[in-house]
Amino acid sequence: MIEELGTTEQGDLVINLGPQHPSTHGVLHLVITLSGETIRKVEPHLGYIHRSIEKMCESLSYRQFIYVTSRMDYLSSHINNHGCALCVEKGLQIEIPERAKVIRVLMDELTRLASHQLWWGAMAMDVGALTPFFHAFRERESINDIMEETCGARLTMNYMVPGGVMADIHPNFQKKVKEFVRYFNTKIDEYDELVTDNIIFKSRMKGIGYLSPESAVSYGCTGPTARGSGVSCDIRKLYPYEVYGRVSFEEVIDGGGDCFARYNVRMQEMRQSVSIIEQLIDNIPEGEFQAKTKAVLKLPKGEFYSRVETARGEFGVYIISEGGTTPYRIKFRSPGFSNLSALDHMARGHKIGDLVAIMGTLDLVIPDIDR
Repeated sequence: MIEELGTTEQGDLVINLGPQHPSTHGVLHLVITLSGETIRKVEPHLGYIHRSIEKMCESLSYRQFIYVTSRMDYLSSHINNHGCALCVEKGLQIEIPERAKVIRVLMDELTRLASHQLWWGAMAMDVGALTPFFHAFRERESINDIMEETCGARLTMNYMVPGGVMADIHPNFQKKVKEFVRYFNTKIDEYDELVTDNIIFKSRMKGIGYLSPESAVSYGCTGPTARGSGVSCDIRKLYPYEVYGRVSFEEVIDGGGDCFARYNVRMQEMRQSVSIIEQLIDNIPEGEFQAKTKAVLKLPKGEFYSRVETARGEFGVYIISEGGTTPYRIKFRSPGFSNLSALDHMARGHKIGDLVAIMGTLDLVIPDIDR
């Protein structure tokens, strides 16, 4: 899976990592220049899973294009759909019901938890710990069951619509979410006991892949990658949408800048997501779950932008409308692309064995990068 490509004139070794490799979490190809075991350069080669999603969206209606984004960052599909729905609602100046706002945020935070659980299990496995992967999927399965009952799907839910949500929550939704939260509160400490406080894990993570605050901003990093370098960038805090401005939670920031800091941010974010869910689950307003909208949506002529905080960072949706039933132009600002751009900077000078740990703390989802 790691194939020798050749040597440079200076005697450096150039190898390929991927494109099919289990530790790349998708179809990613890295061309790595090594001096012995020390990394001199990492060059990502993209496009292996590119599907021209932005161009596809231009031939779809304002109801249809939203669900294509479920297939980008498929671990944040609810949140991607949410960002698209917000952009359409901004163009149409639709005010959605309070019930829909709360349901959307609950779904977003459950999605964030499920995504971070998968990341935690895969991160631990990448650096040599197999057991945490099964623990993570045990808890994630409970969230998938909740999603399936209300949305009809477990991964790409297609639940957000312009004006609210597609259907009301299942009668068991509140009961099952509260049961899950009680259960998960006992397990998050177990995660720390298994991995976070493990001396071998710490030695693989501390001081590795340093990214300064200035470099994080320069590369356009967002989400836990940037907050692990001490950069405040949580869209939920800086530009609150839906009911985020009315719930109490902390933006988790760690100034360490290394792999362990980025790891710690995600671990603490899971606790913050649980707190948000606890505040909202017993306070879902009565009323409609969807505003009344026309069967065929036409955005007025103009440009519209919305952004949301996915599990990996800022997801932006930019629409240019000519007044028709389909967008004239759509551009998605995905967090993974900018975060990946910092990989070469973070990896230089480290050993080849550190590269997978650095990539793991970036939490890459390759279709989010390729689009």
